[in-house]
Amino acid sequence: MESFTLAVLVKNQFGVLNRVTSMFRRRRFNIKSLSVSETESDTRSRITITSDGGGREKDQLIDQLYKLPVVISIQELGDEDSVTCELLLLKVENRPECRSDVHAAADAFGAKTVDYTRDSVVMQMMDIPRNIDAFIDIMQDYTILEICRTGAISLERGGMTIEKKTEIY
Repeated sequence: MESFTLAVLVKNQFGVLNRVTSMFRRRRFNIKSLSVSETESDTRSRITITSDGGGREKDQLIDQLYKLPVVISIQELGDEDSVTCELLLLKVENRPECRSDVHAAADAFGAKTVDYTRDSVVMQMMDIPRNIDAFIDIMQDYTILEICRTGAISLERGGMTIEKKTEIY
């Protein structure tokens, strides 16, 4: 299924996240990934949402989001025109018979060990979502105890910013 990523610049106010995500719910879009934080200005927040879908329904969703008074700007981010990353923490069982394989897989994917005990190993990886998915798939061969992912964050390449786009329109 087709997916898309939107960066939504909003006023930093109580209830804004609920209003934006409710629009996705009403339009029956499943949110795959969600990340929210303040921006360079404490009066604004940036919401990065990855969702399944496309076509006319996606365009209608964007139009409806623009009608929310808390929305300042929206930017669709594609793989070619943006830099995307996600953070993963993955905890696996620390068993002597597979320890070297786990570390070899972690090295191959650029994951680093951030906690090591007799019972478990916690690895941290920062990469694009596709590579994170591939690492998790490889680690399924071992006993995964826990997974925690941040959700994708994205910025447009080059000098244009979501703030500048607001000024243009």
